[in-house]
Amino acid sequence: MSVLVVGSVALDSVDTPFGRATEALGGSAVYFSAAASLLAPVQLVGVVGRDYPVEALDFLVQRGVDLTGLIQAPGESFRWSGAYSYDLNTAHTLETRLGVFASFSPRLPERFCSAEWLFLANIDPELQMEVLDQVDAPRLVACDTMNYWIEGKREALLELLGRVDLLLVNDAEIRQLSGDPNLIRAARWVQRQGPRYVVVKKGEHGAFLLTPDMIFFAPAYPLEELFDPTGAGDAFAGGFLGYLAQAGAVTPDELRRAMVYGAVMGSFAVERFSVERFVDLAPSEIHERVRAFREMTAFEHPLLESARV
Repeated sequence: MSVLVVGSVALDSVDTPFGRATEALGGSAVYFSAAASLLAPVQLVGVVGRDYPVEALDFLVQRGVDLTGLIQAPGESFRWSGAYSYDLNTAHTLETRLGVFASFSPRLPERFCSAEWLFLANIDPELQMEVLDQVDAPRLVACDTMNYWIEGKREALLELLGRVDLLLVNDAEIRQLSGDPNLIRAARWVQRQGPRYVVVKKGEHGAFLLTPDMIFFAPAYPLEELFDPTGAGDAFAGGFLGYLAQAGAVTPDELRRAMVYGAVMGSFAVERFSVERFVDLAPSEIHERVRAFREMTAFEHPLLESARV
């Protein structure tokens, strides 16, 4: 039932029109774990420097996240600094300091090698394949990527796609990867490279899932207040994979529900800076937002007289 995540553990400094956070918890593995651990146990693999406030991750440990795979190495932790305008779909990177993350070589603790659910967060596709070489027989492997790897490590990325079940990317990334501006055709192109399932995230416009047999759309939750979109995509992935691990099945119905849980976790992520919203997030709040999604998207469709035969 545990979900294994391999990715970055960072310190973020973020400016938005609604405030600023400095040296806050960040990184793909942290956002993913904060969301997924509310639904299933999580095993985290990453690296930080000696300067990282590891004690700030205690809330994850208390929630069942196994940090055995988090290595503290000599040197500086990965830091990212960015800014957003009122267009919160686009982050403007101000500074990236990789620190010890530059020499990250994932090594799984032995008990992590039997993970059934695996999320390869946004790192070098060659490292993602190194992780795949260490796991035994996962039931579902999902991965993320970004424009940097699409442009600079395309061959390795295409090789990776032949080994995974699910790709989660945003609309700009899948257009760049496929060379096709049409998102449905782009997702079909990705399927031909290997993944059976493709999730395309569109920020405030929601996300859609494409499988060999269906397309399912999940809208973004309408929020009156939001502060920081950083990590929302990783929180989405955490909700998606965390739900599937809890359900223990990959069926059309469970995939639809996973999309909703992903959208729910993504919506919580943007309500505060960093992972603050997840620290005290109660299960009742998650259930209420899932219920709200159902109310927003469910409707009856009576057969119109003109359509009757």
